[in-house]
Amino acid sequence: MKKVLALFSFLLIGSFVIAQQGGMDPVAMKARMKERTKPELVASTKLSEEKADKVLDIYIDAQMEAGKLRRDQEMSEDDKKAKIKEINTARDKKLKEIPLTDEELKSVATFYEELQKKRTQGGGRPQGGGN
Repeated sequence: MKKVLALFSFLLIGSFVIAQQGGMDPVAMKARMKERTKPELVASTKLSEEKADKVLDIYIDAQMEAGKLRRDQEMSEDDKKAKIKEINTARDKKLKEIPLTDEELKSVATFYEELQKKRTQGGGRPQGGGN
């Protein structure tokens, strides 16, 4: 599960990097990502709208923080990996505090695993919510 979440983190960060290079405001990027991902997250996991919003906030915030670290030219790769592991641990703890049941945590992990598979197979972004 942690490997899947780490891989998803990497993919999501790539989206942030591209958006930031294109001049998109991080707050706007977060809102857009939530808008695009939320319908599929709710449908797939059966989470309430409120819980889905919290899950997305936690994941996206962790991805943004990890993305900043990956772009840090002064930090060693080992230090980056250690710090990203801390970020992911904190993210997982926050998910449990929503609170999510073990079944909901598993369904969220499965959702992100499937999302990652779609993206690596050229499936693009999740559909729904706009443009």
